[in-house]
Amino acid sequence: MDRPDAPRGGMRAGDDAGTARGPDPGDAADGLPPPGATARPGRFSAGAREELLGALRAARPAPAPAAPAPARSFDFTALPIHHAMRVQRQAAEALGVDMPFFRPQAERAGPEITLSGRRLLNFTAYDYLGFNGREEVQEAAREAILRYGVSVGASRVVAGERDLHRSLESRIARFLGAEAAVTFVSGHATNMAAIATLLGPRDLVLTDALIHNSIAEGARLSGAARVSFPHGDHAWVDDFLSRRRGEYERVLIAVEGLYSMDGDAPDLRGFVSVKRRRDAWLMVDEAHSLGTLGPTGRGIGEAAGVAAEEVEIWMGTLSKSLASTGGYIAGSTALVEIMKGAAPGFVFSVGLPAPLAAAADAALALLEAEPQTVARLQANGARMLEAARGAGFDTGAAQGHAILPVKTGSSVGAALLSDECWKRGLYALPITFPAVPEREARLRFFLTAAHAPEQIDDAVRICAEAQAAALARRADL
Repeated sequence: MDRPDAPRGGMRAGDDAGTARGPDPGDAADGLPPPGATARPGRFSAGAREELLGALRAARPAPAPAAPAPARSFDFTALPIHHAMRVQRQAAEALGVDMPFFRPQAERAGPEITLSGRRLLNFTAYDYLGFNGREEVQEAAREAILRYGVSVGASRVVAGERDLHRSLESRIARFLGAEAAVTFVSGHATNMAAIATLLGPRDLVLTDALIHNSIAEGARLSGAARVSFPHGDHAWVDDFLSRRRGEYERVLIAVEGLYSMDGDAPDLRGFVSVKRRRDAWLMVDEAHSLGTLGPTGRGIGEAAGVAAEEVEIWMGTLSKSLASTGGYIAGSTALVEIMKGAAPGFVFSVGLPAPLAAAADAALALLEAEPQTVARLQANGARMLEAARGAGFDTGAAQGHAILPVKTGSSVGAALLSDECWKRGLYALPITFPAVPEREARLRFFLTAAHAPEQIDDAVRICAEAQAAALARRADL
């Protein structure tokens, strides 16, 4: 595979900082490092490694040497990924931290939630507009079940097409100002299918260094050459294409409307200018920006004053602001026809389940009718950013939108801070290596329109108290 040279400090496709940050389970767990994720060389600092190893040694006596067992191809415990999972669990035990992942919940995740018999402030759900709890959305899903059943029973190409699919897709296209739209059953699969369908070995995909895993995987599956550019740097992309554009048949530039780890938005106008000048396609992943950016929640295009037709591929998910599951591609009629006729993630997959399509349609109708809900979310985001900075937290590149990182500088620090917040009634999850570089570990807060101002203030106050306790625990390791 062609690996173009990376100019001006950029990264090649296989370089460490040039890959996606690992699965951001946007349609799984959205950004949490999977327990089995393996570390990449050079990113876990020597000091942090020794700190963690010291805690492990203090907590457990060294095991007696044992004769190595013969390798067995069907023994999954022998795989490195399973070993990494065991190390993660042992590290948590050594630090005295309850594993924060996969905690079962028995109710809707609102601004507060009951877990382990305790009521906590909740900042872990990306139900940005609070529509998951709205009666209109729930009633639409109930009615769809009664009329269509739960599943549509087939690929839409074969016999799974329903009128509610077309209703939802027409509403998405109209809302964004695009010619057409098509929905998929998975947001992650949407990106993978779209990119792998449109590009091939003679093409190039340029992705932001912090791009979502689904786009990185789609680029890999396409067989196209892949280059990761420094975060948000459209000048870097312009410089690269000024020298290398002629080597490729088609070029795709992929960015996100709102980056799910850092809570910042790119200079969309700058990227539009570059793609025009260098004859490239631009793809914008609006998983986290639909419903959160722009005066009426139409996303980064509205916020930046960029018309729908100025971007070739608009992608978004139904699982955040639209309180459902799945993804969509919006753009020209020809693009949507290609997706519906050739994208494997659409052609060979069952259609979007009836209640999910109906719920997303109802949520989008609410979004159209209630710009005040978007305004409330935006006010909450600005309030929390101001409060967190006032408390001395490192919030990185956050711009006061629906996502706020509180950086701790190490995975150990993030794990301890999350645990101390948990003890004090605040539920916010750590993002640690390898999902982010070790020095970039953080707690991540998802803001919603349903959070009350006092809940935001309480969260920052509790986090400050927890930080002091976490620092004391770390000093004792």
